[in-house]
Order: sequence, then C-alpha cells, then structure tokens
Amino acid sequence: MVLHAFLAASLALTSLPASASTAVDCARVKCLALTFDDGPGPGTSALLDTLRKEGAKATFFLVGKRVEERPKVARKALAQGHAIGNHTYSHASLPSRLDNEVLDELKVTQELIGKATGQRPRMFRPPYGHTDDRILGLAHQTDLAQVLWTGTTLDWNLRDAKKIEAAVLRLAKPNGVILLHDTVPATVKAMPKVLKELKKRGYTLVTVPTMLRGKGPASGVSYFK
Repeated sequence: MVLHAFLAASLALTSLPASASTAVDCARVKCLALTFDDGPGPGTSALLDTLRKEGAKATFFLVGKRVEERPKVARKALAQGHAIGNHTYSHASLPSRLDNEVLDELKVTQELIGKATGQRPRMFRPPYGHTDDRILGLAHQTDLAQVLWTGTTLDWNLRDAKKIEAAVLRLAKPNGVILLHDTVPATVKAMPKVLKELKKRGYTLVTVPTMLRGKGPASGVSYFK
C-alpha cells in the first residue's frame, strides 16, 4: 500500500477531548489506567461492553489497518468515553524506518481514526515500545505525545485468563499504566474478574489523559517510562 496517496485526501479534524472521565481527581482517589494495544480486534466490542458494565474507562491504542476493518468499534470506544491513541498503521518497529516512513505510519493512522470517529488522537504508543529521540521528534511533528507504561502483562505470551488476571493485579499501583492487548482473547475473558477485583482494592479505572490531571498529553513529550 502506498501511504502517501491516502495523505493527499486528509481531513480537517479536531483533536480528541481528554476523556469523558476528566471529572475524576487522581490526586484524591487511587487511579489506575488500563491500556489496550493492537485493536480493534474481534473481541474489542465485547471488552467495551464489559468496561461499560463495570463503569470503567480505558485507553485504546489503535492500529490503522485494523481501524479500516472495524471503524464502528473505534467509534464505539470513543462514544463510551474511552481515550483513543495512535499505534501506527502497520504495527511497525519505528526506529528501523526512515523519517518519511515513520511520518506516514503516524499520519495515515491519524486520518483513519479521524474518519472513523470524527476526532484525531493526541497521543501514540510505539509498537513493541521501540522508540528513541528521533521517533519522539517525529511524533511531535504530528502533534502527538508518546505514552508508554509502568508495567506490561505480557498477555500475548501468557494467553491464559487466570495468569493475565494475576499479572494485572501484581502490576497494579496508584497512578500505574498497565499494557494489555484487546486482540488477545484470554485478556478479554479475564477482564470481568480483573475489573471487579481492582474496584474491591479501591482503584478508580481512568484514561491516560485523566491520569495526567490536565497536564497532558502534550505533543513531543514522553510519559510513564
């Protein structure tokens, strides 16, 4: 696919609002941000239903080519008050790519998410966590903040609901940002128990922008790792 061709038809779209859950004050309550990469996938809509049932907010870092496949799911996530981020078009390891290739990966995904939801992200997550100062600078050119994490479940490797639940509970801490994948069926399966247990432990589940307490995400800034 020639990504430049898509850019020629770019849309004039506004940035995403911070989140519908910005009323939460993470200076006063015990906040935790669950983040889900690589979707939208076959299980994302079910995960959104689980989050809605439990009154939890999350952050989804979407892959552009998967937004093309499931634009309605991306729209559903935003409509339910979750935060949306850019996870590149093809899930490429960015440091190995030329500047124009990195910019295409980010800009095309911005346009696809904008077309699907009506709004463009303010943050991105580099696939595999592969990044450096050059990538951060290119993200800044695209008006994106970089969001990493405080702990990763490695759910893609565990692929077992009980093990994923245990990993989330082990990594949970106030103002933590936990990396999960909504494309892993066992993760979607684990979420009802995970959410209930986190609430029992006193956590309020919020989006990344809410976690930042109005101090971001700011373009060209890297957060959480």
